[in-house]
Amino acid sequence: MGLYPGSMNPDPSPKKSALHWKVLIGMALGAVVGLVMQATLAAPAWVGASFESADNGGVRVASITAGSPAAKTGLKVGSTWRLAILRRGADERSAEDDVLLQTPEDVQRALELASNGEVIWFMPAREGTSQSAEWSKDEEGARPMAATIEPGSPRDTWIYPFALVADVFMALLKMLIVPLVLASIVSGVAGVGNMKDLRRLGKKTFFYYMMTSVLAIMVGQILVNIFVPGEGARLGLVMPDVVPEGNGMREFIEVIKRMVPPNIFSSLQDNGAMLSIIFFALVFGWAITRTADPHGKRLREIFASFLEVMMTMAKGVLTLLPYGVFALMVKVVATTGLAPFKALLLYMMVVTLALLVHALVTLPLLLRFVGKVSPIKWAKAMAPALFTAFSTSSSSMTLPVTMETVEHRGRVSNKVTSFTLPLGATVNMDGTALYECIGVIFLAQYYASVGGNPLGLGQQAFVVILALLASVGAAGIPSAGLVMMLTILAALRLPVEGAALLLAVDRPLDMLRTVVNVWSDTCAAAVVSRSEGEEGPLDPIVGA
Repeated sequence: MGLYPGSMNPDPSPKKSALHWKVLIGMALGAVVGLVMQATLAAPAWVGASFESADNGGVRVASITAGSPAAKTGLKVGSTWRLAILRRGADERSAEDDVLLQTPEDVQRALELASNGEVIWFMPAREGTSQSAEWSKDEEGARPMAATIEPGSPRDTWIYPFALVADVFMALLKMLIVPLVLASIVSGVAGVGNMKDLRRLGKKTFFYYMMTSVLAIMVGQILVNIFVPGEGARLGLVMPDVVPEGNGMREFIEVIKRMVPPNIFSSLQDNGAMLSIIFFALVFGWAITRTADPHGKRLREIFASFLEVMMTMAKGVLTLLPYGVFALMVKVVATTGLAPFKALLLYMMVVTLALLVHALVTLPLLLRFVGKVSPIKWAKAMAPALFTAFSTSSSSMTLPVTMETVEHRGRVSNKVTSFTLPLGATVNMDGTALYECIGVIFLAQYYASVGGNPLGLGQQAFVVILALLASVGAAGIPSAGLVMMLTILAALRLPVEGAALLLAVDRPLDMLRTVVNVWSDTCAAAVVSRSEGEEGPLDPIVGA
């Protein structure tokens, strides 16, 4: 795959250069197989709730299984419901989209009509509610329920082997995260040299990450205000009379507190404790630079050897990359299909457009004029990392691939790579920050259209700050941005239930924003490398 860590000699193996094409083929085949399974194999819906006919009409919730999807929807045992609406996020609906609930079999029929992952809105049984009722009369008191694949169904049986391969592959990537981050940051900081070099490299890296995140958020804020996707949207959410007090700033203070690990050995057991691990690694690497030889030298050599071993392990795992990506795509597409993409289309288009603008305009301009690197050539060299980010939806899990790709195909020095990329996988989330800003303002626009107050410029500026802080604190795992969005909504005193609705279309957006996150990390490595006077990046491109 180009170069060995720490060396500048090309790897003579020509077969490694085709990895990104194998990954792309694996993605395409996985999507096709998943769609075929989605279209041909039945998947009865199961929600973990049982229903019975109510005496006064409609159906009553008879029982709810603890921990099931139904237990998370707000449905309560004994509550009565009369209507199920399958469409959401559309301006119009017809009677064909509704199921009148009179018997438990009607509930099962509604769930079977819904594709897996689609949200069904249950309307309460009350006077005047029927299939011909207007939406404005139906939406009050509605409760969502997400359809899921029933264990043991034909589709579940066929998905299982692909899910097994995908889970094992993801576990292999997770296995590398903590030791690779620890070894790379300690080795990178300890190997930088004197404190002047360390401060210079750290300042450049942090300045780049904060600058690109702010630029990404501003792109999202501008586009969501131009297209206004939330105004007039039919989401079935009601602005409550009393909105609970948010505690968003308290959450961010807790994030800062968690940066300092009270027990580093406990943090090393948790992939979600990346901020703590990075903080410890930075301090430990700095301490090595301040320790007199032979002790400092010994530790530098130990961690350099440790990093070499971890990179060798990463290379072994990367040989399985095309097969892991294939299994992941089959699992995702066969499970969700294309149904979740039908709703909230304008919202998805705005998020996608903002991600494209940042990835294809903002970052390439920085590469060209600041890093003096060809954006097209750099994107071609970074293909394996970008494809992996798209399929895993996790910048942390992609980190081994990113480090291998940047150093060996992009020819960035080990000193810069081992410092910028592990740090970027945790604190540099351009796509996530952009997504959180758009998602929160989108929901605020909707709530304003149903009786709430619109966000003023001051509140939107507050959203920008919160999105920046939330993106720093977000874990590099799938759908982490959606979790952090809840904090922003609470801080703005907006109902957090709206974020749950966005979960139906989160997966494709999560895949796209992870690509932007990783793309920005690689651009940071190139820009910082050039600023340090390195001539390596893309001169020539290895494996191109």
